[in-house]
Amino acid sequence: MAYMPKDAPIFVAGHRGLVGSAIVRELKRLGHTHVLTRSRAELDLQDAEAVLRFFQETKPQFVVLAAAKVGGILANNTYPADFIHDNLKIQNSVIEACYATGVDRLLFLGSSCIYPKMAPQPMPETCLLTGPLEPTNRPYALAKIAGIEMCWSYNRQFGTKYLAAMPTNLYGPNDNFDLKNSHVLPALIRKTAQAIKDGAEAVEVWGSGTPKRELLYSDDLAEACVYLLNLPADEYAKLLREDTPPLINIGTGEDVTIRELAETVARVLGFKGVLRFDPTKPDGTPRKLMDVSLIHSLGWKHRVELEEGIRRTWEAVRGELAG
Repeated sequence: MAYMPKDAPIFVAGHRGLVGSAIVRELKRLGHTHVLTRSRAELDLQDAEAVLRFFQETKPQFVVLAAAKVGGILANNTYPADFIHDNLKIQNSVIEACYATGVDRLLFLGSSCIYPKMAPQPMPETCLLTGPLEPTNRPYALAKIAGIEMCWSYNRQFGTKYLAAMPTNLYGPNDNFDLKNSHVLPALIRKTAQAIKDGAEAVEVWGSGTPKRELLYSDDLAEACVYLLNLPADEYAKLLREDTPPLINIGTGEDVTIRELAETVARVLGFKGVLRFDPTKPDGTPRKLMDVSLIHSLGWKHRVELEEGIRRTWEAVRGELAG
């Protein structure tokens, strides 16, 4: 039996983004009738007083914190102060409001970049804070690590039930395809679509093509998030131990090289030209494969394989990018 009542107020922070929009779709698919959302214009999540007022007025019983300032290597390198400042303010406001108004369960979403650059592969939850971070996204990663620590600290001091879920690299129909701020897969889709439109002979790919990445379709992540929030009380409590952070990985447990990823995008979109790799551009972390044995032990596994997910994403954005 699901833990969350179908009429319980559930606040999804960041509902217009890739992750938040998928979670809203999943909640509605399952019949939840009281999903709370606010746009940035309606509620500035960096404004702690406004966030607290919103929580006091709407009284959410469950919260998914999917709102964050996110971006790829270029964005992280260009705006490091924004990434640490904005993310700290967002999560501080929401976590404190959850505590102040007695939210039952909070799911705080981070990223696999919280783990050390040279972490063991696949990366278990226990490798958090065991080595240096990847420099290109250190400010963002440190903000997310602080959020995990906040969840753990509130649980220990106040008996709250806050869980931190770390998804692997995500993609899907509502992704950011702006080349200045996007992650590797949406950037590849955008570049490849543009090359087809322009009749170009080649697509430029940043880096050597050798780093490996694990990718999870956004609807799969949404299913995992709702699955975790619906865990029976005894199973959920096992994830909130005193001696370890309340942390769980969400991923596929499978990865591909950037070259293989670019080739798959070219195949799905029908690009017949060549891929031109630029080794003068940064590669980022050599490998970021999640150890997903914990969430598998709870009964969840991804459904959408990579090529199928890219195909679904392309079908959703084809009109916008190919027009």
